Amino acid sequence: QAVLTQPASLSASPGASASLTCTLRSGFYVDTYRIYWYQQKPGSPPQYLLRFKSDSDHQQGSGVPSRFSGSKAASANAGILLISGLQSEDEADYYCMIWHSSAWVFGGGTRLTVL
Repeated sequence: QAVLTQPASLSASPGASASLTCTLRSGFYVDTYRIYWYQQKPGSPPQYLLRFKSDSDHQQGSGVPSRFSGSKAASANAGILLISGLQSEDEADYYCMIWHSSAWVFGGGTRLTVL
């Protein structure tokens, strides 16, 4: 079983909000990790969006608009990337990752379609 699980795809309408989840496997506790989020568009390298551990430990990527935000759902053992006011340019693949045992652990990514 993968350490980080992301839904393969998600669709939402322009102007709506999208909540992308990154669920940690049993035995990995979301409250102990910084969750990093990246956006990747076809033909381009991944772009760092933000990291989130708590309200007092988070960082927005340079130039990343505030409509991208991070949170956690402890009851679901998941990190969340919330994108509000969806725009067509937000259509991309989104990846979460954590730093664990001196290595980066990646989720499989979610393809967000803005319809």
